[in-house]
Amino acid sequence: MAYTVKEIFYTLQGEGAQAGRPAVFCRFAGCNLWSGREEDRASAACPFCDTDFVGTNGVGGGKFSDAKSLAHRIAAEWPGASAHAKAQRFVVLTGGEPLLQVDEALTAALHAEGFTVAVETNGTQIPPPGIDWLCVSPKGQAKVVVTQGQELKLVYPQTEAPPQRFEDLDFDFFYLQPQDPHFALTSPSPVLNRSTSQSLAQANTQACIDYCRAHPQWRLSLQSHKTLGIP
Repeated sequence: MAYTVKEIFYTLQGEGAQAGRPAVFCRFAGCNLWSGREEDRASAACPFCDTDFVGTNGVGGGKFSDAKSLAHRIAAEWPGASAHAKAQRFVVLTGGEPLLQVDEALTAALHAEGFTVAVETNGTQIPPPGIDWLCVSPKGQAKVVVTQGQELKLVYPQTEAPPQRFEDLDFDFFYLQPQDPHFALTSPSPVLNRSTSQSLAQANTQACIDYCRAHPQWRLSLQSHKTLGIP
């Protein structure tokens, strides 16, 4: 199988249960819930999406003819050649929606390169074997078919995706992550001005805090990479 990748880069995981962990991110192009074009944002299941996943023009992006070549390219981003460094290898397959492309051949090739394999998905696609850490982030009314994994991370608030809809699913961790309002839909412009965006961001964060306090099954996840200014 060939793979279409927007970008590949080495950074720290910025959110959720693995926050602060060094990781190679491989962002796949394409998504089943939004085209990625601004003119289609209003009809997306996740109009608050803050990610560019269109095309292959990001750093390290491109088309890869097979799993081995993509795994090798991902491994080239990991620093150090010592046995200890190899033992810590961690890759996050994200998107867009990575499970439109990620298959067992790729997870096997990444394991052969010594990686622990994490996937960030919207939960609408059945995952292949070989994923070590599965994070599901539900979006709007989209049907979640992945009902178990390590982490459920819900962007909050979402009118059509309240937390109670997911609290009986089989995950080890449940996170609420404040919705970044910068790309929220408003009329007539889809992008909010800075002061309004900051006010809404504070309100969304407080809403997450209040919900987690009242429902201790849930934990707060913050996008620390945005605060730190790292990819």
